[in-house]
Amino acid sequence: MEWTEVTITVPTKFTDAAADIAQMTVPYGLYLEDYSDLEEGAREIAHIDLIDEDLLRKDRTHSIVHIYLSPEANPAEALSFLTERYTAEKIPHTLNTAAIREEDWANNWKQYFKPLTVGERLLICPLWEDVPDANGRKVLRIDPGAAFGTGGHNTTRLCLAMLERVITPGCELLDVGCGSGILSIAGLLLGASRAVGVDIDPLAVKTAAENGRINGMEPPAFTALAGDLVTQVQGTFAVVASNIVADAIISLSSSIAGHLADGGVWITSGIIDTREPDVLAAFEENGFAVVDRMEDGGWLCFACKRKEA
Repeated sequence: MEWTEVTITVPTKFTDAAADIAQMTVPYGLYLEDYSDLEEGAREIAHIDLIDEDLLRKDRTHSIVHIYLSPEANPAEALSFLTERYTAEKIPHTLNTAAIREEDWANNWKQYFKPLTVGERLLICPLWEDVPDANGRKVLRIDPGAAFGTGGHNTTRLCLAMLERVITPGCELLDVGCGSGILSIAGLLLGASRAVGVDIDPLAVKTAAENGRINGMEPPAFTALAGDLVTQVQGTFAVVASNIVADAIISLSSSIAGHLADGGVWITSGIIDTREPDVLAAFEENGFAVVDRMEDGGWLCFACKRKEA
């Protein structure tokens, strides 16, 4: 079986916006090549002459977004969508495609996923890497497969850091759009007693359940459900996390209150800064007040509570 690799080349100032649109096309298999701050980063960690010469020759003015379409996907439809959205947003772009064998896709991206610290208490480590010295951090082992959620993207890091702030011992967590299950598992590591993840993608649900097992978290501690929030999830939760996209969060804002316990916190991430006014307007319209806000690289994460009557 062959997947289709789509590469989207854009000027570096449009990197975040281009990636945001690409994730609307396929919320997995995305990585970025962006060398615009290579020299600045190198000065922080080493002398510039220690950087590989091939890296020094990379284009600093453009970045490349890579996405992968499954064999069942229609590449022409995806390319049409991307072209339409990038043109509407006035983002200069070049699209290219290439066929890639499934076994190559399954392994090539792993070179970009290394152990990383998140927030103050978590260490995310891919399953194929040795665990480094955790220095007291909670270690979360993960194999995202084709599901979104490695901890490397700004939106996931923000959501994990916000979970550190709001999770209390014994609370229950609902993870809407759970992807790889990274937020649910992190919540349990941080002290939650139970986590429920829900995703419309059955493959993501399978991946999330397996990652739960890898971390010793199986039902009833962690349950991953396939389907939509309304039909699959019963009850209320002290914390609800939604690391999705702005439009989905706006849509959820009219119904998510039914899944929040009294005094519960709704964490929303995946919001690019240009959509902040739209999201805040939806919160206000549906009776939510922002109690915390975090930002990273043009991405936003909010913690909200229902306003008191």
